[in-house]
Amino acid sequence: MQEGIVRQISGPIIRVSGLGKAGLFDLVEVGDKRITGEIIRLEGSEAIVQVYEDNTGLKPGSPAFSMGRPLSVLLGPGLIGNIYDGIQRPLALLYEQDGTFMKAGCRGKALDTDKKWRFVPDPDLVQKLASNIKITAAPGLVLGSIKETESITCKIMIPFSSNTSSSQEYIRHLSCQGDYSIFETAAKTDLGNEIKFAQWWPVRQSRPILSRHSPVKPLLTGQRVIDIFFPLSKGGTAAIPGGFGTGKTMIQHAVAKWCDADVIIYIGCGERGNEMTDVLTEFQKLSDPRSCSQDRSLMERTLLIANTSNMPVAAREVSIYTGITIAEFYRDMGYHVAVMADSTSRWAEALRELSGRMEEMPAEEGFPAYLPARLAQFYERAGYVQTLSGEEGSVSIIGAVSPPGGDFSEPVTQHTKRFIRCFWALDRDLANARHYPAISWTDSYSEYAEEVQGWWEQISVHWFEARKACLNLLKQEQRLSEIVRLIGADALPDEQKLILLTAQIVKDGFLQQNSFDEIDMYCVPDKQIKLLQLMMEFHERANACIELGAPLTKITETKIRQEMCRLKSVVENNSLNKLDEFEENMHKIFLQLEKIYRARLSFLQTADSGKTGKTL
Repeated sequence: MQEGIVRQISGPIIRVSGLGKAGLFDLVEVGDKRITGEIIRLEGSEAIVQVYEDNTGLKPGSPAFSMGRPLSVLLGPGLIGNIYDGIQRPLALLYEQDGTFMKAGCRGKALDTDKKWRFVPDPDLVQKLASNIKITAAPGLVLGSIKETESITCKIMIPFSSNTSSSQEYIRHLSCQGDYSIFETAAKTDLGNEIKFAQWWPVRQSRPILSRHSPVKPLLTGQRVIDIFFPLSKGGTAAIPGGFGTGKTMIQHAVAKWCDADVIIYIGCGERGNEMTDVLTEFQKLSDPRSCSQDRSLMERTLLIANTSNMPVAAREVSIYTGITIAEFYRDMGYHVAVMADSTSRWAEALRELSGRMEEMPAEEGFPAYLPARLAQFYERAGYVQTLSGEEGSVSIIGAVSPPGGDFSEPVTQHTKRFIRCFWALDRDLANARHYPAISWTDSYSEYAEEVQGWWEQISVHWFEARKACLNLLKQEQRLSEIVRLIGADALPDEQKLILLTAQIVKDGFLQQNSFDEIDMYCVPDKQIKLLQLMMEFHERANACIELGAPLTKITETKIRQEMCRLKSVVENNSLNKLDEFEENMHKIFLQLEKIYRARLSFLQTADSGKTGKTL
């Protein structure tokens, strides 16, 4: 530990003399209250520190202590279900200790060091040790497991950070089945190294892996506009840009609840206190839809990081690193983890404020020139990987972006688009029309569509064709809507009116989804593709009738449109046979129409042949 003296204070940026020999990004405790900070720049014998707590009352001459290690989080059993701030202080525990408002320098144990966990050693390792077979103490080796919650089993592994990377080091002792606290010894090596049940890991350092794989499996969300039109792969990256009130937070809530990830990590980075309160209260009440039992809570596989806008701005900057580090910890166990960052714009604003206080040269709109590099460091930690233990796991990142005034040309949105492959652009007009999710089908895109095509074609071989046809139809509808504004819909031929009609069916019966409807709030893949196929089939059959001379009014009289728009809320996920029944009825109606107008066309052609003397 090195000791220095506070020389200058500028908000959360503090200049300390006497810490010139400390390392960059080392953890620092400042003042008599020992508030937490981090060294972000070294200048000779001085260090510039950003503190993550309220430093009101701190004055020049106060002591500062370098702890000799980077800012780290404690990883081990007991993380799931907790609510932390940006530097892993347990908010629920601090509320019990200090009341509503946190005091500067207050501390709380990130993990309960007194709680005993039931450890079950790996049976293969136990058998090998009993047979005197040497076991190399390689990083990632699974020593055993602890039942953390009913949904998550925490695997105890040899950490990469320990001095156990030598191939000449072997496991000498493995703790037997029993109850242990997190800082007790799980195993010992022949070189005397002790492996604990919990470990520290630097938040700015990504955890090692064996290899990366192509993200070919979709992260299913149950939201039709996402899964079908703009899919996100497991291990992929997505951004949700949108102005105030367009539904960014609500989309992340829906994805967090319904996606098929094993672990959910929600990071409230600089969000308003009332929004974060809704998250904290709502997630506590939600039942886990992936659990066989209805009384299982979603919090049994969820971790929340709350860093609201009234908390110190510097802690906002580090909160996303805390979240992604915990996500990598569970990924290394072979879990698929989904990270919700809400929002990266507030995180970028924290970078801008800290950069200004350090008198750095600003770039676009005052943001620091290294904003793209920081965004890249965050999003590149996503991926579908093979872990050190040989299992497959993934981290998927969904970051919300809050461009001022909904302007997607601002720097944070533009730089984010460089590092993500899935873009869910929210549309103000759709949100005002109460069309949710308000994801624009014209401005959004996904580069994962071709990669997940193989998975979807196992559900239906017509997935790619139906998706492409529907997107083309919506583009045609957008062009026709501009014409309708000028000359009105009555001037259009029936073929173009049909495009407008089918597009409206797709919007109302497929793209729009009601999160308060018990049936419509979640849609299984089979139902999604079946609904889309029915709508595209309706368009093809209706267009064939129009070519035979049937007016569009005859098609709308059948009430197929109204019934098709109600299918999403009427047909349950386990009753897809009703969709087949609807398809049969639709076929009968169109066959009847085609029969009538084909006979009419034949009659007209025969009559015309008699007048002109020609034969058919």
